[in-house]
Order: sequence, then structure tokens, then C-alpha cells
Amino acid sequence: MKPSHAHTHAGHNHGAVTPQGHDEGLKDPVCGMKVTKQSEHHVEHKGKPYFFCSEKCQTKFVAEPARYTGAGAAPAPVGTEPQAAGAIYTCPMHPEIRQDHPGSCPKCGMTLEPVMPSLEDDENPELIDFTRRFWWTLPFSIAVMVLAMAGHSLGWFAPRTQTWIELVLSLPVALWAGWPFYVRGVQSLVNRSPNMWTLIGLGTSVAFVYSVVATLAPQIFPAAFVTNGAVAVYFEAAAVIISLTLFGQILELKARSQTSAAIKSLLGLAPKTARRIAEDGTEEDVPLSNVHVGDHLRVRPGEKVPVDGIVVEGSSALDESMLTGEPLPVTKRVGDKLIGATMNTSGALVMRSEHVGSATVLSQIVQMVAQAQRSRAPMQRMADVVAGYFVVTVVGIAILTFFAWGLFGPEQGWVFGLINAVAVLIIACPCALGLATPMSIMVATGKGATSGVLFRDAAAIENLRKIDTLIVDKTGTLTEGRPVFEKALAANGFKEVDVLRLAASLDQGSEHPLAAAIVSAAREQGLDLSTPEQFDSESGIGVRGTVDGKALSLGNTALMDQLGVSVAALKGQAEELRSQGASVMHLAVDGQLAGLLSVSDPVKSTTPDALAALRKSGLRIIMATGDGLTTAKAVGKRLGIEEVHGEVKPADKLALVEKLQKEGRVVAMAGDGINDAPALAKADVGIAMGTGTDVAMNSAQLTLVKGDLRGIATARALSVATVANMKQNLGFAFIYNALGVPLAAGVLFPFTGWLLSPLIAALAMSLSSASVIFNALRLRGAKLDQEGDH
Repeated sequence: MKPSHAHTHAGHNHGAVTPQGHDEGLKDPVCGMKVTKQSEHHVEHKGKPYFFCSEKCQTKFVAEPARYTGAGAAPAPVGTEPQAAGAIYTCPMHPEIRQDHPGSCPKCGMTLEPVMPSLEDDENPELIDFTRRFWWTLPFSIAVMVLAMAGHSLGWFAPRTQTWIELVLSLPVALWAGWPFYVRGVQSLVNRSPNMWTLIGLGTSVAFVYSVVATLAPQIFPAAFVTNGAVAVYFEAAAVIISLTLFGQILELKARSQTSAAIKSLLGLAPKTARRIAEDGTEEDVPLSNVHVGDHLRVRPGEKVPVDGIVVEGSSALDESMLTGEPLPVTKRVGDKLIGATMNTSGALVMRSEHVGSATVLSQIVQMVAQAQRSRAPMQRMADVVAGYFVVTVVGIAILTFFAWGLFGPEQGWVFGLINAVAVLIIACPCALGLATPMSIMVATGKGATSGVLFRDAAAIENLRKIDTLIVDKTGTLTEGRPVFEKALAANGFKEVDVLRLAASLDQGSEHPLAAAIVSAAREQGLDLSTPEQFDSESGIGVRGTVDGKALSLGNTALMDQLGVSVAALKGQAEELRSQGASVMHLAVDGQLAGLLSVSDPVKSTTPDALAALRKSGLRIIMATGDGLTTAKAVGKRLGIEEVHGEVKPADKLALVEKLQKEGRVVAMAGDGINDAPALAKADVGIAMGTGTDVAMNSAQLTLVKGDLRGIATARALSVATVANMKQNLGFAFIYNALGVPLAAGVLFPFTGWLLSPLIAALAMSLSSASVIFNALRLRGAKLDQEGDH
């Protein structure tokens, strides 16, 4: 390879070599590390040379070159700036709007936000802009309002002079502070998507343009428009409405920024660096983005685990509460899994990284929370349809109000008509209607994430409260999913310790979970295990081999029958153990029964309380497991589950869900394995254990990070509270508009002489949006310990 022939792409962040003699900016396209042309790891792709920091990066590149040859291809760690290349922007109220650059939503006019917030995010630029416009022009709005309300009675200026002063004072408010509102109003008309900005733009521009014309050419107006020696103008209405709308937007933007606090708190959990141990034993701190699968990392006391992996040396107690909500530290030893971003509280550990970058548990949680926050609840679809027709209806009502007052009203009826029409346009802004459900969803998903409950989308939050039937898998859902050795029983003169030692020696060659439990128990007891001289696996029934010159067979009754070994001596004990939910294996030595070993999958300590809470809430609970029916019924009896289905295949679980749905039941399915995925996807709400497989989590709408069934009760309580909150918000928005529009139109004037000024209408509009936002934020303090009513 000749570097001098390399093609230069200065704007690309990849490892293509730069011109001869220039290594500045040369980076590994996989991990982003700086490299030089002298690196021994390099390949050529499509005529361009690429250099790498290690063989691992080179292998990854060769496997998927297209993934790493685009701009900004190097994977960034959790928490890096997402507004760089590849950032996606979306609308808080219309998540289907997505684009790769900032801008405004073509449907509602709101400023688009990055899908994934960042710790490095500065304050919202729109908030900064609106705040500046508000404070710079507020004095002008106040001055115009004071002149309009008190200027004539105090006699400060002649009527015509005062009108010109009001025009000059309101110009910066209308033309600068209100400019974003006019732009959004025009966009709503161009996009044929009437929204709140349509009404605000129409209302303020009508009031301002009318007043400008009245100031410049008062002679064109009839006498009915003259008040105090001059044509009545409403500069104060336009100016104050703009200031109040800006104030309402500032409140809304500040409140909305709090909804991303959950994601930012998760992003803040990730450490920035990891301490990598090189093959020669040297150690160095490297950025998290430079950690590869298979790297050995040291985690010292008080440090956070950098990525997901497995303990290869040492033991310690880890605080996993930041991800699982479990307050007690969890002891980790060699072979145990570690979750990135959890805190090492005591001992020193050496770990091997298994999942890095976007594959870590933390990154997946962040992605799920972000996705759920941007999803749309079914309830929102109704609000969107209503809001679209509502704006058109309001414009029609405003036009009717103007002509009704002008044609049938008292003296100066046209003036009243103009002001009331503006008041109708302003008070009816559907901002509160549009914010009602998105705000509740965003707050609820953040609340759930901090409680170890991850919703995939808004529909899951809305539907979970409706479930009346819960199907649960046994292994890994009700139980730990990790077989544990219970006891060994001896026969025919053998000792129990010998039974365990011989069985464990033979099982060293097996990868079966039951074998792993036996070997682990023998090692914990300090037994001296022998290496099997030969080993054969009898598919599904056991294993055979030679240990210390003795022919051993370890397996179920079928294997013993096949070998002609009588198990009668321990038959009664074996049946009793099976009735308690244990798996039993017989050990034969040189053709004679030596004893049996009992291995069980212990029920999670939290399962009984979780099932009690779920039953109390009225749920019908069904167990469906691939385990034998005897074992399944034993576990079901211990947990008080009356309906048990054993020896079921994935298709059987799917059929069970479909059968219950046809009976009119609303079904949730909880599981953790690949075999549960079809049923999880078919259920009305699929619930995956965070301790299970990725396939299960990808098929489910709800993930319990800790794998604790108590999380279902928590999630249901959150679902109940969130839907109630959404209904409150929607109800308030509808009632507010139903009452506000007629009042603004002046229906009470014939009876009370009372009119709603545009200023009061603008204040009411801003307060209605703020009330919806702050009502949604109440969810952050919701109590989720007890199941709510449903």
C-alpha cells in the first residue's frame, strides 16, 4: 500500500490517510482514536487506505466497512454531544416529525428538539431567544398599556399625539418580539395545518395593522370608530398579548426542559473513562469510546463500572440502585455479570468487557426512555383531530363575532366587534390541548425509568391499566433462572460427599446449567475434583464418562433404565424432591446406584409479595412454562397459582395468549427468554425481565430492569396515575376553551355589560398552558408503592 496514492477527504472523520507527511487528524474509523500511517493495522477499502489502533478495530471494520466509512462514524459514548452529525430533531407534540437539522414543526410551529438530550446541552436556544425578546420589550408593552388605560384621563398628551407615541412604543414589540409568532402563523397556513400560532398571528396582526392604519389614515374610518377625539387604536392589545404569549412560552419551555431530566440523570451515570489493563500488565485510563469487547478493565473501590462485562478477578459489593432501584448492594464474584455505570463500593475487581457503546444496558435504557417520551398515546390522536377542526371553527367564530357586533351591536359596535374577535382568537389557542398528553407521557416515562420500569411507548402506558389477565413464565421470571444445588443423597454404601465430588468431576465437561450448579457447589465446599478421562453426553437424559478409573453415569430415570440401573432405593426421596419443584439426577458408579443429586431453580424472594399485590388488584394469574408439569405445579402450588400450563412450546404460549384474547380478556405476558418472544409480541402488553434476553426485551412494551415482578404493580400504578393526569389535562383544556370562547365573543354583554378584553384573554391562554404543564409535572411525585384503582 502506498500512502502517497491515498485520496484525501479532509471533512471525513475516518482513518483514510492524509497527504504524505501529514498525520494530523488521522483517526481510527471504528473507535475514533488518533492513529498514524505507521500503524501495522491497515486495510484498503474502495481505493482508500484506513488505519486502526488495534487488530480488533480492523476486524470490526472488515466485517462492516459501510458502517464506519461515513462522516462521524466513530461510535460515541453515552453522554456525548448529539447535535453533531447524525443528530435527529423532532417535535415534542408531533413525534412523527423527524429531521436531521434544527427548525420548526410544520404542523404546530414548535421548535424541534433533539431526540436524545445531552449532558453537554446548553440552555434551550429558543428559551434564551424568547427570554431576551420578552425582557427587552416588556417596558414598551407596559408603557403602551399605561398610556392606553390612563393617558386620556390624565391629559398627558393630545389624542393624536398619544396615538403616535403608542405606535412608536409598540413597533419593537410587534415587529421584533412577535416576529417568531408571525412566521409560525404563516407556516401553519402554508402547510395547511392550522394551530395555536394561526390564532395568535391573526389576533395580534389584526389588532396592530388596524391600529397602524387608524393612526396613519384616520379619515377613512366612520364616526363610530372615534373615541376621545381620535380613532380608537389597540396597540396595547397587540403589544401586551405578544408579551404575555412570550411569558407563557418561557414558562412552557422551562417546564419542558425538566422532562429530559430523567434521561440526563441516566446519561450522567456513565463514567467518562475506564482503566484498561494491557497484555503486558500495564494500565492506562482511556476514554469510554476506546473500550473494546474483550478488554480487561480494573474497577477500584469507589469507581463506577465502565461498561457491561464479567468479573474475572476479585469480589466486591456493588450498588446497582441507580439502574434497578434495589437499595441493597449486590455481591459480585468471579463469573458474575456487571452492569455499566453501577458503583463499586468496596473491593477491587478486574472485569472483561462484553458490551460497549450502544450495546450496554445503560445505553439501551436511555434509548428506550427517549423513544417512549417521543411516542404518541392513543388518547392524543383524538386531541389532534379535535385541535385541527377547532382552529378553523374558532376563526369562523371570530369572523361571526366581528360582524354580529358591527351589524347588530350598540354604538361603536364595529369597534367592539374587532376587539371581541381578537379576544376570541387569543383565548382559544389550542396550546393546552396539544400539550395535555405529551407532557404527561414525558414525565411518566422519566418517573418510570428512575423506578426501574421502562415503557417502550405511550400506548403501553395507556393500556397497562386495562389488563385483567397476566401470564407468567416460570424460569427467570418467577424464579431466579439460575439452578442451585440443594442436596446429595447416598445409597449402597457411598457417602454423600463422594456422590457430589464424583458427579461434579464428571460434569466439568458439560455446559448444561444443572451441571454448572453441581460443579459450583463442589468447588464452594472445597472438594478436590478429578479430570474426566472420557466424557459423552446422552442427549437430553444425562452424561457418561470415566473418573478415577470408575465408569460414571449421571442423569434422569430414563438414563438409569437404559443402563439397567435400579433406582428403587431412593425412589421415594426422588418423588418428594420432584414434588417440591426440584430436578433430580441419579449417579451410577460401575453400574450400581451411588446416590442422587437435587438441583432447583429457587423462587425469587420478591415473587410472593409481587403476586400478592397483583392478585389484590384483581388480576387473573396464569403460569405457562416449558418445564415438566410436575415441577411447574409444585412451584405454582407454593406460590398460590391455580392455573398452571407445563411443557408448553413457544407456539403454545402464543396460542394461549390468542385464546384468552378471543375470550375478551386483556392480556399481559411476562417472560425473559427467546421462547417467550412470540407471546410477548402478541400480548396486549408484553413485559420483559431486564435480566433476560435482548430478544425478549425487543418484543415487549414494558421492561422491568431488575427482573422483579413487583415492578408490574409499580408500572400499573404509574399507568393509572398517568392516564388520570392526561384526562385531567384534556378535560381542563376542553372546558377552558368551551367557556372562554363564548365569554370572549361577548355573550354576557347583553345581561351584565361585561366584556373580556384581549389582554385578559391572553393572560388566561398563557395560564391555561402553564396549568397543564405543572399538572403533568405532579406525576414526578406520584406514589407508586401501592396499586391504584382501575
